Amino acid sequence: MRPSIMIIYTGGTIGMIENPETGALEPFDFDHLLENVPKLRLLDIDIQTMEFENPIDSSSMTPSHWQEIAKAVEENYDKCDGFVILHGTDTMAYTASALSFMLENLDKPVIITGSQLPIGDVRTDGEENLITALQVAGARDADGRPMVREVAILFEDFLLRGNRSTKHSSDNFAAFSSNNYPPLAEIGLGIHFNTDQLRRLHTEEPFKVNYGIDTNVMYIDLFPGIQEGVVRHLFSTPGIRGIVMKTFGAGNGPNDPWFIDALREAVANGIVVVNISQCSNGSVMPERYTAGLGISKSGVISGGDMTSEAAITKLMHLFGCGMSAEEVKNDMRRSICGEMTVADISAQTHLPFS
Repeated sequence: MRPSIMIIYTGGTIGMIENPETGALEPFDFDHLLENVPKLRLLDIDIQTMEFENPIDSSSMTPSHWQEIAKAVEENYDKCDGFVILHGTDTMAYTASALSFMLENLDKPVIITGSQLPIGDVRTDGEENLITALQVAGARDADGRPMVREVAILFEDFLLRGNRSTKHSSDNFAAFSSNNYPPLAEIGLGIHFNTDQLRRLHTEEPFKVNYGIDTNVMYIDLFPGIQEGVVRHLFSTPGIRGIVMKTFGAGNGPNDPWFIDALREAVANGIVVVNISQCSNGSVMPERYTAGLGISKSGVISGGDMTSEAAITKLMHLFGCGMSAEEVKNDMRRSICGEMTVADISAQTHLPFS
């Protein structure tokens, strides 16, 4: 049987057209997108479509939009064999990470793609990305089951795990990378799946959506010369529950007594502080150097090799599930859906949430 794939159009460059008066890119009607990709009719796929009532630039993406996407997947999960989400590139990695946590026990493909140039442009990358995303979503293994059963980003030559991806270029067609996890597939003359890297559930629990999201989280990006007053001001932000602290190298930061004291006080006040590296590659190893040892001993937890997008959305998700600070700490150390490298955990299903 032909696979049934739903395209969910949220906005972004792939669905933009140039305003002839201002030269600015503006969203156009979704029907225009299909008109510009006549090759879609050649695919051996039944395509369904839906779109946001008001398509947005991805810079305006909010958790409420993630919930809207998740709801569309939930309402059509039993009717469709897979989903392709058209999305702007700027916050695509955040959406991919958030959805990977929200879509519990996902056993079908949710492929997110977009483009650097509008699909109506002569040199657009949007047409190829859309067609390839549909082919990936429709791909089946030898048992007739979906080849991909997770949230992934399809862009240019690679299919990447969504919660391992980050946007690294604003002007190259190859705009995304997955620095700490191999590609799920490589796109050339054919689509070559790296089957050992694909996530597989080990549960018979049904698919469900966790809609809870708590946005009382923030980033702190360390830099040489950061002042005590600034750090303490950020830690005392009203209502803040979780902080992703971007540190130097393998998880290092200042050894100044005021800095370590500020961390200890924040942790004692119930704030979950997660240590991730500012580097694109590698993992936090806070006890490797003296400069990281103080941070580790202050109660800050290691985020391992998570991307900043995965770390912040994971905090939102866990707090949104009603977890206490201690429960969040425990689950930030373990992989829920392949977002970090820890022994034999990445293939496990979501933990049960109340």
